[in-house]
Amino acid sequence: MPDTYTPQSGGRSIGARRLGALLSDVTMARPVYRHLAAAIRALILDGRIALHVKLPAERELAPTLRMSRATVTAAYDLLRESGYALSRRGSGTWTAVPDGGETAGVSRLQPAPDAFINLTAAALALPEEVLTHALAKVAPRLTERARTAGYNPFGLIELRAAVADRYTRRGLPTRPEQIIITSGAQQALMLTIGLLCGPGDRVMVENPSYPNALEAIRRARLRMAPVPVTENGWDLEIMESTLRQVVPRLAYLIPDFQNPVGCLMPVAQRAQVVRATRKSGTWLVIDETLADIALDVPVPAPYASHAAPGEGDHVITIGSLSKTLWGGMRIGWLRAAPRLINELAGLRVTVDMAGSVLDQLLAVALMESTGDWLTTRIEQVRAQRDALAGALGRHAPRWDWRLPAGGLSLWVDLGRPVASALADRALGHGVRIESGARFGADPGTFEHRLRIPYTLPADTLDEAVRRLAASLDEGMPLESAVERPHWVV
Repeated sequence: MPDTYTPQSGGRSIGARRLGALLSDVTMARPVYRHLAAAIRALILDGRIALHVKLPAERELAPTLRMSRATVTAAYDLLRESGYALSRRGSGTWTAVPDGGETAGVSRLQPAPDAFINLTAAALALPEEVLTHALAKVAPRLTERARTAGYNPFGLIELRAAVADRYTRRGLPTRPEQIIITSGAQQALMLTIGLLCGPGDRVMVENPSYPNALEAIRRARLRMAPVPVTENGWDLEIMESTLRQVVPRLAYLIPDFQNPVGCLMPVAQRAQVVRATRKSGTWLVIDETLADIALDVPVPAPYASHAAPGEGDHVITIGSLSKTLWGGMRIGWLRAAPRLINELAGLRVTVDMAGSVLDQLLAVALMESTGDWLTTRIEQVRAQRDALAGALGRHAPRWDWRLPAGGLSLWVDLGRPVASALADRALGHGVRIESGARFGADPGTFEHRLRIPYTLPADTLDEAVRRLAASLDEGMPLESAVERPHWVV
């Protein structure tokens, strides 16, 4: 909070050249200082500059932006007055948000107003009857656990066994000691990079990729080496070249119905990537959170099953129940060699000690009955996907997209770089949606794309697309992203 946080010397900072690169030419608008302050505020709110980061001194930023020091000082004054910056004598100016303010990473997870259609989350609701049945099974088990202290950094043994059995049934023999239960797949990723990487290490990532994973990598001060992924899949030649030349410490991939593109990595490429990462000494982190959402193809075998015997210890697999069951339960896991699991548990103790016993018991009960209702859920998702495709054909026939064989969203090409402007305008029509730029590892990319989830009922999806198309067609033309005074992560 601005009234209680005191910046510390030696903390994070952003240099004048770096900030200048994030800002386009703001000197074209008048008054310049107000537009400069607005542009920096937008960077803070959208998470492109983190909170509690030291801004460059006025005397350093002014020549970088080719404006007077007085103009930069006036902009900083305006940021301080509005609560988006604070200063302490001798420590400079630091980013902040005012009381009650939220950065984009937080606000997009908040429930939308009732009148809004929320297309920012590619996740499903949990059927009430499924939850009620599971809770009835959990009650006596929870009573037994209440007699203990309740802490287990590895996770409940019955849940670890259930997850291990899930891998074994899919073709990858797994023991419970190879599993640690986490608070969602995001914590599994953060524990992994916290244990295996240090500031400045290189991480190979797909471009585009899951925004929260990219942000976790940035906040760990790791350097990304992006490799492209399109509807046609992965370019293995570029990936292997990156592994040889960059020699990244870690690689993060989403091979199953990639988020946001939706493509599925072929079996032959999986084995090739396993060999290439082993040769470069790169830890391979595979995100399989969408693997079960297979709509037109069989559920893919675990990625690590494509490693030759004795050559898969560098493959780390993360997964969760957030996509197949419910994100509100916060159950994820990580599969790796037992030695690495032990080290991750030690790190996990410093983060949150252990996961919720209630959530873990509920997860066990739901996994026991998954076969009874997962088929019905997949049929529902498939119907919603087809409904979204139909809505796009009716209301936005000029947009381009491919129907994915699984996953929870379409990666839509608008034909011009106006996605961020469209997302802003769509708020006025009662629709929340992510610009494609949120998924880019590089600045300025994917502004011609929208990720549209098909996790809502068919009639809601039809109305959402109708509103989006109306937003694009109304009145004044949308501003091209290449002219917008900010970069969306």
